[in-house]
Order: sequence, then structure tokens, then C-alpha cells
Amino acid sequence: MEEARSLLLEYAQSLDVDLAFQNFDQELAEFPASYLPPGGALLLATREERLAGSVAMRRIDDKNCEMKRLYVRPEFRRTGLGRELAVAIIHAAKGIGYCHMRLDTLPGMDDAQDLYRILGFREIAAYYDNPIPGTRYLELDLRSST
Repeated sequence: MEEARSLLLEYAQSLDVDLAFQNFDQELAEFPASYLPPGGALLLATREERLAGSVAMRRIDDKNCEMKRLYVRPEFRRTGLGRELAVAIIHAAKGIGYCHMRLDTLPGMDDAQDLYRILGFREIAAYYDNPIPGTRYLELDLRSST
């Protein structure tokens, strides 16, 4: 799990944004507590016998979950791995019985935003306070997505 924790830290450092407003230090200290079953999931992907990427999901309430921390290391990008991880976490959410998956995405995450749009996510009103201007909030209806 230490390697997964280091990947989470690498993700945060890649953003060039202070995640204190999301209590990131606490999340890192308690990792992977927020993402454990029965309401959550943490998926790790390996390539070439190395940890290449990850994605997580956590419970918001009985009907809604949130995709978190989708990250693919730079040397494994443009291989379809991000899509594989996103699709896998969507299937995990459906398996738990959630109706909607939400996420937020920061300005400049154009590739991620394109992926989310292709997967069927639609823009919604903010579901929590994020102080970063230009943050987009998205939701996928898990009952109608394939």
C-alpha cells in the first residue's frame, strides 16, 4: 500500500495546486480508508511490472458516489489506461448500486475532461465548495450509462 500512497502523492504534486481545502493531508495519512468497501473502491493498474495508475471511488450518500484521484503516470499516458481505469471504477460503482457518480475536474485537465465527456458525464452545479476558479463538476447517471 505504500507504493499506492506514493502514487497518490505524485498525483497531488502533479496538479500544482494546494489540496488543503480537500483535507488532502488527512486523506494521505489515513489512506486508503476513504476508499474501502463496502461503499468505496481503490483500483491500481500495473504495466511493465510497475504501478502505472490508479483511480478511487468514495461514498457521498446511499445513491451517489464520487470518482477521485484518477491518475496515470506520464510514461503510461496515451495508452488507454486512463479510460480503462475510469470504466472499471464506473462498473464498480454500478456493482455497489449507486445511481450517480460525481467528480470535479480542475482547469487545464483537458484530456481528463474529454474522457469524462466521452464516457457520458454531464456538467452539474457544484456539490461542494472548491476555491479553485474554473473547477467543473460532472455527474454520470449510472442507471443509463453502458
